[in-house]
Amino acid sequence: MKREDIAVEKSEKFAIRIVKLYKYLCEKKKENVLSRQLLRSGTSIGANIAEARCSISKKEFLSKIYIALKECVETKYWLNLLYRTDYLKNSEFESIISDCEDLRRILSATTSTIRNNKN
Repeated sequence: MKREDIAVEKSEKFAIRIVKLYKYLCEKKKENVLSRQLLRSGTSIGANIAEARCSISKKEFLSKIYIALKECVETKYWLNLLYRTDYLKNSEFESIISDCEDLRRILSATTSTIRNNKN
């Protein structure tokens, strides 16, 4: 399976986890501000990867993948903040942050590969 296909699959599964986490944080923890930011950035990763797949040039593809990478880093920030403010237990945090980091590595490797192939 190509890295691009893996990114699509992982980002969709990650977005589903983010939506479920958002619902949990709103319903059980009564947290609506940080969780909304998490929802926005965490679901945006896959959306940008999907857009990248329909790019008309390598430059546009790279741009969309960079946006997905930036959204992934932002998502990691919100997850860390939710954990450090005791909205997430250690086990919940470790599981989802691991998925986020996997996505970040894939997107980072993708951008590096494309940049190196351009030169």
